[in-house]
Amino acid sequence: MDAYSQVIIDAVEKASPAVVKIERLNASGNQEAVSGTGSGFLFSSDGYIFTNSHVVNGATSLKVMLQDGRIYPASLAGQDPSTDLALLKIDAREFSPVKLGDSDELKIGQMVIAIGNPLGFQHTVTAGVISALGRSLQGQDGMMMDAMIQTDAALNPGNSGGPLINSNGEVIGVNTAVIRGAQGLCFAISINTAKAIANQLIRYGKVKRAYIGVAMQQIDLVPRLRTIHQLKNKQALFISKVERNSPAAKAGILNGDIIFQFNDQPVETADQFFKMMTADKIGQFQYINVIRDNVKHELRVTPIERGD
Repeated sequence: MDAYSQVIIDAVEKASPAVVKIERLNASGNQEAVSGTGSGFLFSSDGYIFTNSHVVNGATSLKVMLQDGRIYPASLAGQDPSTDLALLKIDAREFSPVKLGDSDELKIGQMVIAIGNPLGFQHTVTAGVISALGRSLQGQDGMMMDAMIQTDAALNPGNSGGPLINSNGEVIGVNTAVIRGAQGLCFAISINTAKAIANQLIRYGKVKRAYIGVAMQQIDLVPRLRTIHQLKNKQALFISKVERNSPAAKAGILNGDIIFQFNDQPVETADQFFKMMTADKIGQFQYINVIRDNVKHELRVTPIERGD
């Protein structure tokens, strides 16, 4: 067995027992019929499951099938369509959950593995690399989902909600989307974002966050730029799109700006920026520092509540 194959085998063996198939059931006459399927994974020993909001949205009931064939009814513990995340709960104990990794530590080119149930084929494994980090992608509500991981690990309908894992078998993303008609353009929600969303859903049943309206990509800062501007950052966020009439547009943020600081705190990853967009920032002036045409600028932005 070659070393590359053995790494994948070992990682899959660690994570796959926690991967589940999800069936969405809807009323059909006097009975319920399966109207869609997806994937998910157990992240706690007491039965909490991560999946996508679009996998479970609109279901009258949900069923979860474990790797060993056991089937459980599942309840919706909460969902956040803005990030396409949902939490399910099954009533059982002593599950073997996945180990959650740290998406702030990811590198472009790093090997990743996707596990899921594409087109109904259970526990299918695909492998690839991280193509880009900190991407923004338009969500179901028309607003941008931030801190997305782009990968070429093949995803198909039914993979949604399954885990994207690293070579240690740790989950570093929740698979969510494929760009139709493109080759190898697949996306996952970073696990650090998912952790923050899950914490709010479990505690409050909903998510409240600040929003400025930009599409971003995580980039490395070249040494020359860091030296000229005396930056501690090794990475920053490149603005690829500013939404019309958004708080960012009103603040004067432009396409091509590079965000390196927010309220005097360095910003290197999209996950860090997401964590800074807390509810207390809504409606309050915040200071954002960008590099534009090799010149530093400090701008003042007033975030709105996501969904406003």
